[in-house]
Amino acid sequence: MSEIRVGLVGYGTAGAYFHAPLVHATPGLSLAAVVTGNPDRRAEVAARYSAVAVADVRDLWERCDLVVVASPNRTHVSTAAAALDHGLPVVVDKPLAGSAAEGRDLVRLAEERGLMLTVFHNRRWDGDFRTVLRLAGEGRLGEVRRFESRFERWRPVPKGGWRETGGPEEIGGLLYDLGSHLVDQAVRLLGPVREVYCESDVRREGVASDDDTFIALTHTSGARSHLWVSSVAARLGPRFRVLGSRAGFVKYGMDVQEERLRAGIPPGSPGFGDDEEERWGVLGTEEAREVVRTEAGSYLDFYRGVAAALREGTPPPVDPREAVDVLTVIEAARLSASKRTVVHLD
Repeated sequence: MSEIRVGLVGYGTAGAYFHAPLVHATPGLSLAAVVTGNPDRRAEVAARYSAVAVADVRDLWERCDLVVVASPNRTHVSTAAAALDHGLPVVVDKPLAGSAAEGRDLVRLAEERGLMLTVFHNRRWDGDFRTVLRLAGEGRLGEVRRFESRFERWRPVPKGGWRETGGPEEIGGLLYDLGSHLVDQAVRLLGPVREVYCESDVRREGVASDDDTFIALTHTSGARSHLWVSSVAARLGPRFRVLGSRAGFVKYGMDVQEERLRAGIPPGSPGFGDDEEERWGVLGTEEAREVVRTEAGSYLDFYRGVAAALREGTPPPVDPREAVDVLTVIEAARLSASKRTVVHLD
């Protein structure tokens, strides 16, 4: 195929600020059609991307070679399964599904159809996380023993929307939303998980899903991850604190790519993923330390990997079975929070 036509399902935050601009900026991909029922969003799609806007996903199948599912979480499984049944490869925004069992069923369906299925765990390409991986890979931390990671915000007044006001059937809340990223990063860095402990709360009035959650993971290696996701953090902790046998690494501030995508900066523009120098992290001990330049973030690498998988048959940028592993940990975290106990994974 000379150009891969992409059909995007959903044009809310994920579709408009992440998937559409990233697809548009990736060589070999073309945003051909977008499913949205909102008239203002339909007009924006036509103006920005010259793509066709349709109101029903059933009008999408003949218009594309690849389907990207960026609709509300509760629709991920049904929409992805329908696309696979129509013979189309699929990218699904995280979380892949509401349960590991549903995720495994999707993976099985894709394998039976011989079609690519991958999951948008884009935070693997955050510049700060790439920096942590590099330092660990170079041995500069020694044996990594503890990984602390935070997605914290100060939003005392809820913004509304299904992520906050929807119940369990919406698969909302921070554990599934931002927690998916943190668990995925922890497993990428430290490997499989054997024990899960979680504390999860709803702190704000009018919110139906968790908005303040802590997860503790014990990895099979013996290393530990402590993960925080919160909308009620009046003072923000470090984005990362990684402690090893030789040194530690501390980094404040979020990766810059989301902020720049929301500002309308094209993801292929020079310096798009470069962190500001004043936010670079510090590596070392109490006796000796050094400032470490943040690796450039590159969300475009995800969609470059998608294009390569479809054209050249290379593995997808995220193995969907790894996304199922993340869901397994998240389900264990929910059980731990409800039972107030440690959950052991086989």
